[in-house]
Amino acid sequence: MTAKHTAPFGTWSSPINAQILTRQSVKLSRPLCLGKDTYWLESRPSEQGRSVIVKHSIGQMPEDVTPPQVSVRSKVNEYGGGDFCVSEAFIFYVDATDQQIYALDQHLNQIRQITHTPSSRYADLVYDPLRNRLIAIREDFPGAELESLHTLVSVDLATGQITTLAEGDSFYASPALSTDGNQLAWLSWNHPNMPWDYNQCWRAVFNQQGQLEQKKIVSPAQSSSFQPRWSSQQELFLVNDQSGWWNIYRLASNAADTTGAHYSANTLKPVLALEAEFATPQWVFGMSCYDFLNQNTLFATYTQQGQWRLASIDLTQPQPTLSHIDNGFCDISSISCAGNHSEQRAVLLAASSNQAQGVWQWHNQQWQCLKQSIVSPLESDTIACAQAISFATSHKDKAHGFYYPPTNPNYAAPAGEKPPLIVLSHGGPTGATETALNFKIQYWTSRGFAVLDVNYRGSTGYGTAYRNRLKGQWGIFDVDDVCAGAQYLVAQGLADAKRLIIKGSSAGGYTVLAALTFRDTFSAGTSLYGIGDLSALATDTHKFEARYLDSLVAPWPSGEPTYRERSPIHHVQKLTCPVIFFQGLKDKVVPPNQAEMMVAALRRQRIQTAYVSFANEGHGFREGQSIEDQLELELNFYGKIFNFPVQPTRADFQLIGEI
Repeated sequence: MTAKHTAPFGTWSSPINAQILTRQSVKLSRPLCLGKDTYWLESRPSEQGRSVIVKHSIGQMPEDVTPPQVSVRSKVNEYGGGDFCVSEAFIFYVDATDQQIYALDQHLNQIRQITHTPSSRYADLVYDPLRNRLIAIREDFPGAELESLHTLVSVDLATGQITTLAEGDSFYASPALSTDGNQLAWLSWNHPNMPWDYNQCWRAVFNQQGQLEQKKIVSPAQSSSFQPRWSSQQELFLVNDQSGWWNIYRLASNAADTTGAHYSANTLKPVLALEAEFATPQWVFGMSCYDFLNQNTLFATYTQQGQWRLASIDLTQPQPTLSHIDNGFCDISSISCAGNHSEQRAVLLAASSNQAQGVWQWHNQQWQCLKQSIVSPLESDTIACAQAISFATSHKDKAHGFYYPPTNPNYAAPAGEKPPLIVLSHGGPTGATETALNFKIQYWTSRGFAVLDVNYRGSTGYGTAYRNRLKGQWGIFDVDDVCAGAQYLVAQGLADAKRLIIKGSSAGGYTVLAALTFRDTFSAGTSLYGIGDLSALATDTHKFEARYLDSLVAPWPSGEPTYRERSPIHHVQKLTCPVIFFQGLKDKVVPPNQAEMMVAALRRQRIQTAYVSFANEGHGFREGQSIEDQLELELNFYGKIFNFPVQPTRADFQLIGEI
């Protein structure tokens, strides 16, 4: 056995460099089954974030099906999703450049533009073979000073003619076509709600002209629904949180007998009642947590206490039963099934504690990885495994998180030294953190940092009540929880009280700045496209989140004093520790002026501050160079703040002049 080197925490040499996250990795999304073929989307940092549709046929190697000049990405609601759908002969996709729909003929390898509406974007594409058309969500921009308009539309594939199917609500999502093509279900919601607050699930039938009639709301009032889907018997299923948990329901067989715009309250019947979540917040289109493996079986993923599980649900029993499927995964999403009783085939995205996310196929009860986002270069003894913790926080509540200890088989710290701790605050804020292998965490633990990934109150995965705890309390409860988590680990002897760092992006970046401003727990912070001025965000963001703060903070503009009270920019004199900011200059969700106002204010206070901007990045970094620079500059920043040596990097010179 090789003797360990003794070196201070934070200075250990690591096998993980920033290039592993870019030149050897891809971001995977939305696997789809069609017959014996599987399709998915790959976003490639090494190609400036270009997104490519990849096809895998059983017995063959995966191949790109979109040409090198094409990038596939929808920008509806800025976050996009639902970027493509497939038929036997065609792939229909949204082009990232002009946001129009195109058809790729798989036999002739020819591309044809379908829509010609430059002021529109499209998402959530669904193929309607009975009428040779697509059904989609359209976002229109009538003018620079006007709010965008959302509608549910059909697009004739022969003529490109666009027909409105539903309009009048603020947002639409998740169109689901019945297997016989005669009915449609979809979701809609209105400001100030977000889809995970309250929305409506609709059901309607098509008339002979292809328009929708007999539109009725299926879901109960004051509830959140997710992913409507039809069985082969034309029975409608969906996920709903009326019980306090996102569970799967089916529409009762006598529902068609009801009258009026709504079905009666008892028309939705639970498939299986569990204190578990079969859904996640609908930030993007095309999300899927279940599908029909065959006409009698659901293939579903759900989360309990932050851990994802996979199961099949037998629908033939009077009381459907759930059978767990062994897999070793701890993060599961994007389920798609072939829907053929003889095939028993499903694909999904999944990751484990020692394997990064991949596209996995379950075929005849056997698992096969079709594509990994990154092949791990780590031995198992180099991987820091997540340890679930719960800890006391304000108002006699408990919060949750995952602790990762410093882990490197070649190093040991000097006796008595405690490690620096990075506390991660996830985005959303209605998001959640998982325990799958994450190289952006292992990058730090392998260097001798401890990491705490917090599922603060407001996070998904712990029931509706826990998710709603943040309503009216953003900037208070989330801050209480990240501070309480750090203090808990200090009390346990697992972190150095003088080297506590907080890091977060987007909404998590706001928690970072609020914690540094209104508390004295942390010694340094990293904000990635974070929010410093809540009032500016309320008046200068995109439509999807334009009223999000009404529930998280207070109604705008009547609640303006509360916005001012909780905005770090107005209390910057209280922020006295170093901060580094990373910002994309094309960000329309959190505009660059948010970071720039904070940086200017901190520099007036003569606080050590670094500001790094990326000219071609938006909300979230996609280009390999940006991702590498961000990590390397962050490491250098901590080295300068805490006075420990770090290995010089190509990006080092950019930071020296910024502090």
